[in-house]
Amino acid sequence: MVKFGIIADTHFTPKDEILKIRNLIDQLKKAFKDVDEIIHVGDVCNRSFLHELEKIAPTKCVRGNEDKFENLPEFIKFSVSKYNIGVIHKPPKDIEAFFKENSLHILITGHTHQPLIKGTPYNTLIINPGSPTQPKAPPQKKGFDTPRARPSVITLNIAKDEILTTFLINLNI
Repeated sequence: MVKFGIIADTHFTPKDEILKIRNLIDQLKKAFKDVDEIIHVGDVCNRSFLHELEKIAPTKCVRGNEDKFENLPEFIKFSVSKYNIGVIHKPPKDIEAFFKENSLHILITGHTHQPLIKGTPYNTLIINPGSPTQPKAPPQKKGFDTPRARPSVITLNIAKDEILTTFLINLNI
């Protein structure tokens, strides 16, 4: 089994309070305590935050539109078992074409600050962890209570039998 901790859109700057950053790290240590790897989906905005994530688990990160430091790729692709996984900050306009062009089964995105775990009509999975620091509520759905913005991250498990499980984790920031 492989387990990933997925986080995006932290938007930390040098002006942010140390206590706010420390509180998030403490919660991530619990939420991601048994992950094999962390995936940051961009707009980290502060390289030192990536170093803090590395203390929890090895970390991959893609460049978000607000990231100004060098050496972050725009897109990464890797495989686990039979699954090809892509990571990109901003969701592509034509997601179906992007899946096909890159031979993906799972696409992890950020940018919207809204959590999402969604299967597609073309048998793929889209994951967006939302944002732990600047969350936005998901769209209203008829017949449901008005959604609230909650700080969030996601875990993705790929079991030995290739069964996928994803969990949305709301944080207390």
